[in-house]
Amino acid sequence: MFYALIGEDAPGTLETRLAVRAEHLARLEALRDEGRLLLAGPMPAIDSPDPGPAGFAGSLVVAEFDSLASAERWLAEDPYARQGVFARTTVRPFRKVLP
Repeated sequence: MFYALIGEDAPGTLETRLAVRAEHLARLEALRDEGRLLLAGPMPAIDSPDPGPAGFAGSLVVAEFDSLASAERWLAEDPYARQGVFARTTVRPFRKVLP
């Protein structure tokens, strides 16, 4: 089943986010290579594709996992979660309808 994994950034964590981004992307690429990634990306803090110093409000990943618990575990082990970029995380079951 698909799950929506949402991480909300803590204030003042842009430098940390950038420092661990390569490790975060490597985990997403592994999901992609396994055919489990539906979509992933950051949510800019302002209405701009490049928010600059305003940074990001968080991230969204929609991927396939065996269970809610395994999706929660994957998110807890993400570098953004481990390094304190995310102040809060949420995982919800997701059902793709379109396209």
